Amino acid sequence: MERRAFKVNGFVVVLVLLVLGVAALLAGIGSEPTLIVLGAIWVVLVSLASTGFTIVNPNEAKVVQFLGRYVGSVSDAGFQWVLPLTTKRKVTLRVRNFETAKLKVNDADGNPVEIAAVVVYKVIDTAKAVFSVDDYEEYIAIQSEAAVRHLATTHPYDAQDAERTSLRDGAEVATELTAELRDRTDLAGIEIIEARITHLAYAPEIAQAMLVRQQAGQVVAARTRIVEGAVGMVQLALDRLSAEGVVDLDEERRAQMVSNLLVVLCGDRATQPVVNTGSLYG
Repeated sequence: MERRAFKVNGFVVVLVLLVLGVAALLAGIGSEPTLIVLGAIWVVLVSLASTGFTIVNPNEAKVVQFLGRYVGSVSDAGFQWVLPLTTKRKVTLRVRNFETAKLKVNDADGNPVEIAAVVVYKVIDTAKAVFSVDDYEEYIAIQSEAAVRHLATTHPYDAQDAERTSLRDGAEVATELTAELRDRTDLAGIEIIEARITHLAYAPEIAQAMLVRQQAGQVVAARTRIVEGAVGMVQLALDRLSAEGVVDLDEERRAQMVSNLLVVLCGDRATQPVVNTGSLYG
C-alpha cells in the first residue's frame, strides 16, 4: 500500500550544507591538516546528500526505494529532499485517456461486430501501480480490450426484445463496462473514472444484410402502427354512421366498407376512387 516517504524541503537542505561548509572553513583556518580533513568530510556529505534531491511536478509522484525496499511516495510538488542513496521513479497522477483499437468480435447473437471504447483513468495508489504490475499503462490497455470483448459477447448489437440490453444502449453499457474495468484494475491502484463505447458497427461482411434486416424491421413496425390507427379510424367511422343514422348497412356491406377503408388507409400508393352511379346495392 502507498505511504508517505520522509522528505524535507530541498532548499532547507542546501542551506544546511552551505552553513556546514562555512563552519568547516572557519574551523580549519590556521590549520591546514584540519582544513583538509573538514573539507573532505564536507565534500562527502554533499555528495551523499545530493543523491536525495528530487523535483516533483504538479500532479506527479515519486516512488522512493532504498536498496530495493519501498520506503514511501512523495506527491508534494516542489524541490524536495528524501533519503540519500535512493532511487526515485516518476508516476503521473493526471487523468488520462486510453482508446482501444477497433476490435472485431461476435455479439451475443453470433453476429460479427466492430467495437471500440475510450477509458478515462488515473493512478490513485502509486505503490500498487509500480509494484503490483509490470507496466500499469500496458496493463490498463490489455484489460480494457479484454473488458470490451467480454461486454460485446454478452449483449446483442440490436435487441429485438425490449427486456434485453443491447450494445446500442449507451448509458447502461457504459455503466457495466466501467464497473467491470474497476474490478479488473483495482489491484493496480488505478481508478476508472469513465468508460464509453466510441465505435459500434456490424462487420463489413454482414453490414449490408443487417441493414436490410433493420429496414425490414422498421417497415414492419411502421405498418403495425398504420394498421392500429386504421382500425381505430374505421371503427370510429362506422360508429358515427350508425349513431347519426346516415346509412343503414347490413353485415355484408359493413364488411365491404371496412375492407375498402382499410385498403385506402393502409395502402402505400394513391387509391383510385370508383363512383357508384347506381343504387347502394347495384
